Amino acid sequence: MTKDLGFACACCGAQHAELPMNYTAEAPAVWDPALVDADDCLLSSDQCVIRGQNYFVKGQIEIPVIGSDEVFSWGVWVSLSRENFSRAAELWDTPSREAEKPYFGWLTTELLVYPTTTLNLKTHVHTRPVGERPFIELEPTDHPLAVEQRTGISLDRVREIAAAVLHAGNSEQQ
Repeated sequence: MTKDLGFACACCGAQHAELPMNYTAEAPAVWDPALVDADDCLLSSDQCVIRGQNYFVKGQIEIPVIGSDEVFSWGVWVSLSRENFSRAAELWDTPSREAEKPYFGWLTTELLVYPTTTLNLKTHVHTRPVGERPFIELEPTDHPLAVEQRTGISLDRVREIAAAVLHAGNSEQQ
């Protein structure tokens, strides 16, 4: 969060002391809490497996904030092929893993602040050094999220997102 960038909420009029610069989804959109005790399912803070058939990793979509050194980010889930998931898991704690070529994936987090769905946008998952979540690069399309990643967003847009997320009543985005 950015301490010196408090904001007056457009929804409730309250003055918030800090402007959140990141939001994260706790699980892929297809995760069902009823799966938590299933033997063929896993949900950790960074990886997810559903029924031993669907594989996901958590990463960051980073968006530069225009006119500042700040970066806004979405913590999102991306589906990977079994082969790519296995490779990423194999290298999870390996130094220099960031030399790995990017993995193709599909975005599996719905970000409701966009007018069209963010589900199934094409991505490239760039592994980073151990301890850092992967960088998620969206395919350069005309989807508003992909455009924002390429061109950046204003602080007013960050405030708009904050107001929408804080008042959405949707814990998946917070």
